[in-house]
Amino acid sequence: MAQNVMTQGDPSKDEVLRQLNTMPVDLPPPETKRWVPRRKAVIVNAVRCGAISLEEVCRRYQLSVEEFAAWQRAIEAHGVPGLRVTRLQIYRHARRHATWSRRNAAPPAGIAEFR
Repeated sequence: MAQNVMTQGDPSKDEVLRQLNTMPVDLPPPETKRWVPRRKAVIVNAVRCGAISLEEVCRRYQLSVEEFAAWQRAIEAHGVPGLRVTRLQIYRHARRHATWSRRNAAPPAGIAEFR
């Protein structure tokens, strides 16, 4: 189908989106219990492109909005590898350490007298 879009000239953005929204999306089965990064990414991308609503995803896969939002933030911040549980633990640790380091860092020159 994408090949047809390319041969018909320069389609409008709306036409491309309409064609993408009518393409079948290979969603994981509703009884999915093991969420590997690839499956999470498929779900997030399906919601982004409008193939399925957030409400339908939460109902179908028994997810909370907060869990889905966490997947979305992980993809935005770190890409698909950020969806791995072990990566999330590493990123959280790094973020906490960076916050602690900033709080305990020496102030820039000229700021110390205002403490």
